[in-house]
Amino acid sequence: MDKKKKTLLAIIVVAAIVVVDQVVKILVKTNMQIGEDIPLIGEWCRLHFIENEGFAFGTHFGGVVGKYILTSIRLVASGFIIWYICRMIKQGVRTSLIMAFALVLAGAMGNLIDSLFYGLIFNESYYSVATLFPPEGGYAPLFLGKVVDMFYFPLFEFDWPNWMPVVGGEHFEFFNAIFNVADSAVTIGVVWLMVEYFLVDSKHSKSTKTGKEDAVK
Repeated sequence: MDKKKKTLLAIIVVAAIVVVDQVVKILVKTNMQIGEDIPLIGEWCRLHFIENEGFAFGTHFGGVVGKYILTSIRLVASGFIIWYICRMIKQGVRTSLIMAFALVLAGAMGNLIDSLFYGLIFNESYYSVATLFPPEGGYAPLFLGKVVDMFYFPLFEFDWPNWMPVVGGEHFEFFNAIFNVADSAVTIGVVWLMVEYFLVDSKHSKSTKTGKEDAVK
């Protein structure tokens, strides 16, 4: 695949994921209140609307200053990944590796949009459904928006037996993280990169080494 096609493909992948991510978030934000839960497939596949101020899957990064730092990191990281993808395309790096980075970029940009602008364009969702571009203004200034999460897949849950050390009697829920499309894109992209670097590159290196050894013989 030539450089123009790789560039176009990367742009399409990033744009498509960001658009889907933002459409889902806006629909949730303008139709659900914080904590509202909508079953999709039984009890193990739900829409559960929450907002978080930190990293993916609802983890946090401490206070207003931390939020400014985190949003700034997302902004710088997105710019760096864009530069790195352009560099890889110029160097003729294989398409699969570029697509993995494109997924990570799309996820970073999706959540960056929330952090940058959602505080400006939405009001709060705690006591009523939020309004897009409310006349009274948004709930937070630039850089302090909250990330919208909604996908919740508690596949199974149980209570640990009381005789178990440390966790005895506690409730366990498998995969209790609540996430969004952007989080999924980052996760898939990172796993894809690991496969590319640790399996594909390793296999390629071994085959190249074997080929050189055969040539010497």
